Amino acid sequence: MIIIGLIILAVGAVLIIKTEWFLQNFGRISWFEDKLGSEGGSRLGYKLLGVIAIFIGIVLMSGNGSNFFTWLLSPLIPQQ
Repeated sequence: MIIIGLIILAVGAVLIIKTEWFLQNFGRISWFEDKLGSEGGSRLGYKLLGVIAIFIGIVLMSGNGSNFFTWLLSPLIPQQ
């Protein structure tokens, strides 16, 4: 899981560092524009996706992935 975590962490870092490149090549995302403001909405959205990816990568690298995702999805999973 360490390798997968590192890959996800690197993708998140690239999303944050190269936000303008992603914006130019993939365009604006209308949901981000509607919800995050008209000026810089997509830029902020790409950066938020990068931060979330970095967080998930760190969780996976630390070995707490199953515990974290069980806790995160517990409202959606029926109790036994």
